Amino acid sequence: MSRHYLSEAGKSGRLSYMSEETRDFCRKVAVLVFPMALQNLINTGIASIDVIMLGRVGEKVLSGASLGAQVAFVMNLIVFGFCSGASVLIAQYWGKRDMRAIETVFGMSAKLTVLLALAFMLAALFIPNLLMRLFTNDPEVIRQGIAYLRVVGLSYPLNALAMIYLNSMRNLGQVRVATVAYFCSLVTNVVVNSLFIFGLAGFPALGITGAAIGTVCARAMEVLIVLLYDRKVNPHFRMKLEFFFRRDPLLSKDFWTYTAPVVANELMWGLGMSTMAAIMGHLGSEVIAANSVAQVSRNLATVLGFGVASAAAIMTGNVIGQGDRDLARRNGRRFMILSVLTGLLGAGIILAVRPILLATMVLTEGAARNLSFMLLVMAVYVIFQSVNTTAVVGIFRGGGDTRFGFFLDVGFMWGVGILGGFLSAFVFHAPTFIVILFLLCDEELKVPVTLIRYRTYKWLQDVTREG
Repeated sequence: MSRHYLSEAGKSGRLSYMSEETRDFCRKVAVLVFPMALQNLINTGIASIDVIMLGRVGEKVLSGASLGAQVAFVMNLIVFGFCSGASVLIAQYWGKRDMRAIETVFGMSAKLTVLLALAFMLAALFIPNLLMRLFTNDPEVIRQGIAYLRVVGLSYPLNALAMIYLNSMRNLGQVRVATVAYFCSLVTNVVVNSLFIFGLAGFPALGITGAAIGTVCARAMEVLIVLLYDRKVNPHFRMKLEFFFRRDPLLSKDFWTYTAPVVANELMWGLGMSTMAAIMGHLGSEVIAANSVAQVSRNLATVLGFGVASAAAIMTGNVIGQGDRDLARRNGRRFMILSVLTGLLGAGIILAVRPILLATMVLTEGAARNLSFMLLVMAVYVIFQSVNTTAVVGIFRGGGDTRFGFFLDVGFMWGVGILGGFLSAFVFHAPTFIVILFLLCDEELKVPVTLIRYRTYKWLQDVTREG
């Protein structure tokens, strides 16, 4: 009897322990996910504002801004690669509370991202015609895109600095500042867009150039909030010029070891998305316009999923840095379950907004037909994307496994999706819906491979150094 009693007490204790651990997990996830999901929503809103407002001006203008924004999209993916690679180290060093290592890693990543953004800015200012011709051969769309790039390029360095700072602070648990910065940015964008796109309150109606001015002002607002927070509020970190020039050979080696695969992964993914846009761009302005709206819808539907992925990267890195690999493994399982739930929620959102978009957007009959089909495909796509993103961008990267995603994207996105889309569009001249299906099939095919990798637990790596 006593042995049975002790056994039952042991079980009860384990259940109580697991229940407390689960509650602690939920609290931490809520603190991280909801602010970051709101930030993703606001960022998507900033992009959506241009699409919605320019959609009222005309199809060619909308297409020009959409394709012109692909330049910033590629840049942001590379910048995000540096942010994510740096976050692998920052999150785990924050688990050890090693501030000097965090400052050094931040300095290296900030210097590289700002220099990269300056290069993209110069390209947008001086060779916008060449950039636009990569995505479309429509003369009017190219003309509109050139006008957009020559102004919006000024926002690139501002965007890069704000992004690297805010992403670094997330790993230190400082997530609210990004919410404030992006909200102020959204309000600025809406106000300036309204004034300069449509010529309200006596301002000139500049159309697509007005949208670009709005983006520049919005990014300037983000940097202003960052600088104010850094100087007046931040309890853990104060940005100094010295960080940009600090040398540490061992940390530099670690930085490139874990950052280079992420940058390559994000670059391949970003170029892949731009290649898909280019393939659709050569199918006509009706497909371009439909894809512009569909991409915004997908972004809105995945804000919570990307918030979960970001939380997974931060929490996994922090826990491994503290030396608790078993907890990291249990949290990984919880995040995988969350990824399925957020994917289903995203699919529901797309299906809910589909009739609203079809009723309100000013599109030709062909563009509306393409949009209707794209949204149905997107509803399935986002479920699988949520699982892959949480695992690869969240759990794996947080645990130090930064190479797997590169090979996954090259194999499926490029080897199946893009190759199939290119052949179906330009070799076999298949109907548009067949091309769309090929271009959006990669996430579904990735999931089995992602799950196999997850179950090996090779992503559990401590990447920090003592001292």
